[in-house]
Amino acid sequence: MKLTFLGTRGNIEPRSERHDMHSALLVEYYGERVLVDCGEDWRGEIDTIGPDAIVLTHAHPDHAWGLKDGAPCPVYATEKTWDDIDAYPIDEQIVIEPRSPVEVRGIQFEAFPVDHSTRAPAVGYRIGAGRVTIFYVPDVVYIPDRAAALDGIRLYIGDGATITRSMVRRVDGALIGHVPLHTQLTWCQKEGVSEAAFTHCGSAIVDTDPNEVARTVNELAEKRGVETTIATDGMERVLR
Repeated sequence: MKLTFLGTRGNIEPRSERHDMHSALLVEYYGERVLVDCGEDWRGEIDTIGPDAIVLTHAHPDHAWGLKDGAPCPVYATEKTWDDIDAYPIDEQIVIEPRSPVEVRGIQFEAFPVDHSTRAPAVGYRIGAGRVTIFYVPDVVYIPDRAAALDGIRLYIGDGATITRSMVRRVDGALIGHVPLHTQLTWCQKEGVSEAAFTHCGSAIVDTDPNEVARTVNELAEKRGVETTIATDGMERVLR
């Protein structure tokens, strides 16, 4: 499985050379190319990526608005996401049912509902190809079925909106926002996940000296025994 972090910036104004485009992950396996998320920055750029399929985590602007003009390939999303983007001129709309694995161009996706937004309910995905399984969740407050989501995964790819400051709030009894990076590393520690990467980066990463970010993140990671990387635009990983 080859992973390319095409974009790693969250829904924020600051940009940098390392984090310029909205978070988008390209998953490749034996020549098949599946794009996970397509935010507003990617509008008009999809053809240059050339995906065989697109899978969406939720309908927020930095994850789905790149499809406002349609898509050149099938698009997979939960029913709740389709409800939010039903006006988009997408010819091949395929519904993903939570906790029901589906094969997309030879790559398996299983959607896990997560707490993040009540207006645009989100999911994270267990993504499997060959002997490798990862979990991708670029926006998250809480994973209700965390043990099942992270069971046996090779790599956790999480929400880099904040490193230590909580961006979680409660609205009408529901948790919304973004949980800090250090909490997600604790999840990995508890579930036996040895490696993590973070995308969807917020100002604490994008607008801060990379060396300072690395020192802070490495200290948090070492305490939890989780090898950790901050993903940057264009970064590639091959997992075997």
